[in-house]
Amino acid sequence: MDMIFGGLPAWAFGLACVVTIFAGFVKGAVGFAMPLIMIAAFSSFMPPDTALAAMILSLLTTNVHQSLRFGRRAAWESAVKYRRIIATTCAGIVISAPFVVVLPQQLLFALLGVPVMGFALMQLRGWAPVIPLRHRASAEYGLGLLGGLYGGISGIWGPPVIVYLLAIRAEKAEMVRVLGVVFMVGAVVLTAAHLGSGVLDAVTLPLSAALVAPAALGMWLGFRMQDRLDPVRFRRWTLLVLILVALNLLRRAITG
Repeated sequence: MDMIFGGLPAWAFGLACVVTIFAGFVKGAVGFAMPLIMIAAFSSFMPPDTALAAMILSLLTTNVHQSLRFGRRAAWESAVKYRRIIATTCAGIVISAPFVVVLPQQLLFALLGVPVMGFALMQLRGWAPVIPLRHRASAEYGLGLLGGLYGGISGIWGPPVIVYLLAIRAEKAEMVRVLGVVFMVGAVVLTAAHLGSGVLDAVTLPLSAALVAPAALGMWLGFRMQDRLDPVRFRRWTLLVLILVALNLLRRAITG
C-alpha cells in the first residue's frame, strides 16, 4: 500500500483530511474544540506522536486567523481587555508543565470535566450566573491560572476561559476573538516545543503542513455558520459543544 504524508497510507491521509475539515468547521462556528476533535479521532488510526504532530500547524494557523479575523486592532483591544486571564493562563502552563510526569492525568481530566459539564448543563436549564464588575479581575486571575495549571499537564486549557466568557455574557465576536488569542499563544508555544522535541520532523512536518488547507476550508465553512447564528443560538451551540468537550474529558478520565 502506498505511503504518503507522514508515513500514512492513502486511506488514513484522506480520513485525516475529513476529520480536519470537520474540526475546522466546529472551531469556525463556535471558536474552540478543534484539538480535542482531532486528537481523539487521529489517535484511533495514527501513532500518538504522529497524531500530535499532524494537528500542530493547523492549530497554529487557524488560531492566528481566528484572533485576527476582525483586524489587528480589534485583536489587540481584546488582548488588552482580557490581559489578566491571558497572562495567568500562560503563567499556569509554565508552572505546571514540569509536573506532567508526576501528576495523574486521569484525575485531572475528571476534576476538570465534572464542573465544566455541570456548568454547561445548568446554563442550558436557564441558570445565568453573573460576575459583578468589581469581581471580574479576581475571576480572570483565578480561572486563567486554573486553566493554565491544567493546560501545562494535560494540554487542555480552554474550558475555564470559555466558562468565564459565558458567565460575563461576552459578545459573540469578542468571545471568539479572545479564545483565538488565548489558543494562539498556546499554539505558538506548542509548535516551538515540538520543533525542538523532534515530534515535528522531516516526516511529520509535511503531514502537519498538508492538513492546513483542510483546516482552513473547514474554518471558512464554520465562519459562515457563525455569522448566521444569532447570539442566543450561538450561546446554545457553544454550550452543547462544551458538553461534548466535558464528555470527552470524562471519557479520558475513565479510559486513560
